[in-house]
Amino acid sequence: MKKQTQVEVDVTDLSHDGRGVAHVDGKAMFVRGALPGERATVRVTRSKRHFDEAEVQTLHTRSPDRVEPRCAHFGQCAGCSLQHLDPMAQILAKQRVLAENFERIGKVAPERWLDPLHDEPWQYRRKGRLSVKQVLKKERVLVGFRESNPRYVADIRRCEVLHPAIGPKIEAIGDMLATLQSAAQIPQIEFAAGDDVVALVIRHLEPLPDSDKATLIAFAREHGFAIYLQPGGLSSVHPLWPDAPQLSFALPDHDVKLDFEPLDFVQVNGGMNQRMIALALDLLQPQPDDRVLDLFCGLGNFTLPVARRVGQVEGVEGDTELVRRAGANAAANGIANAQFHMANLFEDHSKAAWARQPWDKLLLDPPRAGADKVLEYLPGKHTHRVVYVSCHPGSLARDAEILVRKHGFRLSAAGVMDMFPHTAHVESIALFERD
Repeated sequence: MKKQTQVEVDVTDLSHDGRGVAHVDGKAMFVRGALPGERATVRVTRSKRHFDEAEVQTLHTRSPDRVEPRCAHFGQCAGCSLQHLDPMAQILAKQRVLAENFERIGKVAPERWLDPLHDEPWQYRRKGRLSVKQVLKKERVLVGFRESNPRYVADIRRCEVLHPAIGPKIEAIGDMLATLQSAAQIPQIEFAAGDDVVALVIRHLEPLPDSDKATLIAFAREHGFAIYLQPGGLSSVHPLWPDAPQLSFALPDHDVKLDFEPLDFVQVNGGMNQRMIALALDLLQPQPDDRVLDLFCGLGNFTLPVARRVGQVEGVEGDTELVRRAGANAAANGIANAQFHMANLFEDHSKAAWARQPWDKLLLDPPRAGADKVLEYLPGKHTHRVVYVSCHPGSLARDAEILVRKHGFRLSAAGVMDMFPHTAHVESIALFERD
């Protein structure tokens, strides 16, 4: 089908990335802005051998789950793709994605589905990266997420999903950057919000003159930010103002407080993180004499709450700095029964002391690539319960097949968690048991 062709279609499904799915003469079409159950006239934007891409021109029938997007920039900014879909319908769609991945990739199905886990769908994002682009024709510096065409930064004034200390101030940040001599040398800003401190990390390609540093400090004082500079790689990040800001967040249900640095990995949704930890512990069923191994442990987000309830827990993480901070967090919280090890879990560590111990229970929260490498030698015969937190349904489904077919577990329960509302990202959790 030629580009720019207009055709009327019936949308029957939602794709993994949040686009409506239709079929024209047996060929799949992915329609941006369309929802299942809708009939629309669409314009073809791209034609490939096995599928077409299109966007809605006119809606003839509307899905009962369609809602008005809150963000004025929806459709231009690619940061959110599902604001036009009711939040509860979003998470049910994500559960269908997870179920399809289990069936297609893992060839398994959970014995029961957990209730979808969700929290406040707006102003939830406490960590992320904003693109920066000086546009001389507009006499502005754009700050925001990329458009659907990633060459362009979306021209936005505020963001409805970012932390309330940041989202309403997108335009103010751009206006401030436009006054800098070095505006053209700033490609991105990373933000991280703790409970008491909100940090902006300014990536700059050339040294900043003192006048620009003074402008940044004045802006930080006025708006309550901590400012970090990043002239090079991750190790180059350092505070500009104040001298020693301290980012942290509390997990009050577990009497734990975690300190972190602005570029450390933390779960982006603070409210959902607390609910997720509670669910993970409920599934893990920690007992006072349990020995638990926490893989991909990061700062100790799960490890330290688990430590409050078991005899011994050890965490394994591939980032040296995160391991160091996890140990420091354990000490700061007075937790003596948690130990941490540095190991790249995409390599063979089957002979490591921590891997050869008889663990009762295993908890893992791997990145998108999943945990197939470590599942070649873990869990050991002594382990009877595994809780798997996943940010990618495909890798979870693949690893579920390994746990079931190779290690003899049952997929007892699984469910989705709306860590990223209004996006197609699927966060999930699964419980595996064996007798």
